[in-house]
Amino acid sequence: MNTPIYDFVQNYINSDAARFHMPGHKGRAFLGCEERDITEIGGADVLYAPDGIIAESENNATSLFGSAHTFYSAEGSSLAIRAMLALAKSTSDKAQPLILAARNAHKAFIYTCALLDLRVEWLCPETPNHVCGCDIPPHALQKRLSEMAEKPDAVFITSPDYLGDLADIGGLADVCNKHGIPLLVDNAHGAYLRFLPGSLHPMDLGATACCDSAHKTLPVLTGGAYLHVAKKAPREYTENARKYLSLFASTSPSYLILQSLDLCNAYLDKHYRARLVACIHKAQSARAHAEKIGFSTLDTEPLKIVFNAKKSGYHGDELADLLKSHGIECEMSDPDYLVLMVTPETRDSDFDRLAQALEAIGTRAPIESHALSVIPPNAILTPRQAILAPSETVPRCEAVGRICAAPTVACPPAVPIVMSGERITHAHTELMAYYGHSSIEVIK
Repeated sequence: MNTPIYDFVQNYINSDAARFHMPGHKGRAFLGCEERDITEIGGADVLYAPDGIIAESENNATSLFGSAHTFYSAEGSSLAIRAMLALAKSTSDKAQPLILAARNAHKAFIYTCALLDLRVEWLCPETPNHVCGCDIPPHALQKRLSEMAEKPDAVFITSPDYLGDLADIGGLADVCNKHGIPLLVDNAHGAYLRFLPGSLHPMDLGATACCDSAHKTLPVLTGGAYLHVAKKAPREYTENARKYLSLFASTSPSYLILQSLDLCNAYLDKHYRARLVACIHKAQSARAHAEKIGFSTLDTEPLKIVFNAKKSGYHGDELADLLKSHGIECEMSDPDYLVLMVTPETRDSDFDRLAQALEAIGTRAPIESHALSVIPPNAILTPRQAILAPSETVPRCEAVGRICAAPTVACPPAVPIVMSGERITHAHTELMAYYGHSSIEVIK
């Protein structure tokens, strides 16, 4: 598979042209990557109106992912989420479209609902196990849709979640098809799912559109992402996707990121599938070794190793600090869990270091863990009304009874405990204390 963006930049470097254009570094080395960092000069194409090398590269990605079209984002899945929701709004006849969303949505979803003035109703799990988790089986979605007085304009699901749980996208898509509702999937952690021996990618399981953060699981620079539109999607999705990406995006996309996405196409087309299978075997072995020496792990999607830290005798943050002392940096930790992410680029020596560190750390007696309580959503305002209202930050102990303005959560995992526009309860503040949030932004 060819690499037109990368090749253009390499030829430009070789031409030794005098750079009387942006960026200001003029290709001179400060970090070392500057010579590859260009702008939309002649022949470099334009990301949101492509008719040359970017269009060609996106077509390569489209063939790899089996979509109607795969669009590049140089601003992560957050940009693709904004565009997906704008597409759902564009095909609605309502002034304020309604989105039915799984409760573990990223804060980018909430901010987009505010920007687009979307209403949200939430799908909540019957038995919550973590703020990042939201198990919604197809029969639960079917029940909820049949009970709703107003048909939603889209269903929004996050899968995989931060703890590596995969939703039944195929089953959820069947339910959505039955009701004539688009299924939008935040697949930020699952770009690689397309290349498993049996694809688990949303484009192959019936989703209408989805986003992938290429940089999370593929060898792509941070910020590289895809918006995939399915072949079965309404015609307006493919026709208008680039318009809505452009609406929210910078007019100065990073050509470093675009080259990275471009080179990734050739990588995926050649040896990636075999490398992915080999990596999964190594991850399974690492997980098995951890279990053998007493650590408790979760059954997750293949490229995550997730420890149930409390069952292993630690709080997750404590275990993360211990691993860090052995030269291992984890993806995420909290009071309950520790998350490690691997890819085919993870070295054998890294797996060896993990095994040696776990052996040195050892396990302890399990720590008692209490089940999370179900907190029914109580929306007083729409996300737009809440986020754009005058607000103040208060200690969590003073927030009970107030209305949440903006979700104050860190990334990772960037999943709010209480959503914008909802009234804050004592149960919310207890959960905030548990996850280490000392304050929250509320409406004045």
